[in-house]
Formats: sequence, C-alpha cells, structure tokens
Amino acid sequence: MFDFSGTLLRIEPVEQWLRGALDVHGGLDDSEIAACADRLGRMGAQPGGPTPHEVPPHLADLWRDRDLTDECHRACYTALAREAGLPDPALADALYERTFRPEAWHPYPDTHDVLAALRRRGVPTAVVSNIGWDLRPVFAFHDLTQYVDVFVLSYEIGAKKPDPQIFHVACDSLGLSPDTVLMVGDDREADTGAAALGCPVHLVDPLPVGARPDSLTPVLDLLGG
Repeated sequence: MFDFSGTLLRIEPVEQWLRGALDVHGGLDDSEIAACADRLGRMGAQPGGPTPHEVPPHLADLWRDRDLTDECHRACYTALAREAGLPDPALADALYERTFRPEAWHPYPDTHDVLAALRRRGVPTAVVSNIGWDLRPVFAFHDLTQYVDVFVLSYEIGAKKPDPQIFHVACDSLGLSPDTVLMVGDDREADTGAAALGCPVHLVDPLPVGARPDSLTPVLDLLGG
C-alpha cells in the first residue's frame, strides 16, 4: 500500500500553483504573487501542500472532516484560501480546480521504477489516500495506472487514515492478510494507523521532488529483493 501525496507524487510549489490558477483567472504582478503565495502557504490552502500554521477556529470542523466527503474537502480548502486574503475571493475556486490538473502533480524520481519493479515481481499494489477528489486521472496522465491494482480513497469510503478501516478495505481489496502488506507513507500519524492491523510500515519524508531522489527504492529490499 502506498500513500499518494508526499509519497508517490507531490503537488507543485505554492507559487507555481497560484500562477497556474492566475493563467485562467487573471494576472498579478510578481511581488503580489509572491506575497499571496506566502499567505496561502501559511494558511495551508493548497491540498497536498504545506499544512496550516494554525487552523482558524471557525474552520476546525471542516479541517477535521475535509477528507471524508468531496463537499467538505472543497469547502475547507476554498475557505482557507479566502482566509489568505486573496485579491479576488473567486480565485479560491480557481486555485482548488488547479489541484485537479494532472500536470500540477509530479512523481518522485523513483516512483515509476519502484512501481514497475513491483509489477514485474507480481506484487499487488494499492494506493490509499486521505483525499476529497478523484486522483485516478493524475495516475493516468503520468502513466502509473498500469502499476496500481486498487485505489482506496477516503472520500469514497467515508473513512480516513489513521482509522484502521481504510487499511482493512485496501487489504481486503488486494486479497491479502494485513501482516503481509507493507504500508508506505509520509505521515507519521495517518499512515502508521496501518500498524493497528499488523501491517509493517515504511515512512518517507514529504520533501520537494528534486530533494528526494530515491527514498522509495528501499521498499524493494523490504519486500525481498
């Protein structure tokens, strides 16, 4: 089992994300873009990006439940974006839509090779993600779908990591006993929830793509080769 964001792929930097949305919505000058991107990053308004420095109290419930439904996910992240003091509140929706664009996501350098090696060995693979939108088009765009047997997405099943239920669904879908399924993720709270079922866990750091060339490669050794 692999986590998605920060494990197999990472979203583009906040400023690039903002510029991509502005290409559709309208322009700002460079200084305004840099300042706005900084505010968006501090608010944690980018799905898959930096976590909030502090969640506003009136958004605490949305933040807690953001990955349980697509409606909560959109409401949470667009609200956080508006809290960042956007030049136009309508930009919040453009930013959120930018998140769905496959080109906004970049695989880590060893993602393809590790998934392909697992496929050659006949190792079934699941992607288990706390998310509020369908990430399958991202995998298709990057030619990774062929290496994934099962996608288990929190908003589709109404359970999120670290709840053991989501890992149980993934293991059942793979037809494997949890003690034989390695969970690979970057979140030391969410992804280690798999250990409650007896799954071994391997953690990586959610670094920028260029700063993490081979953290997934040890998975091949952990699985026997």
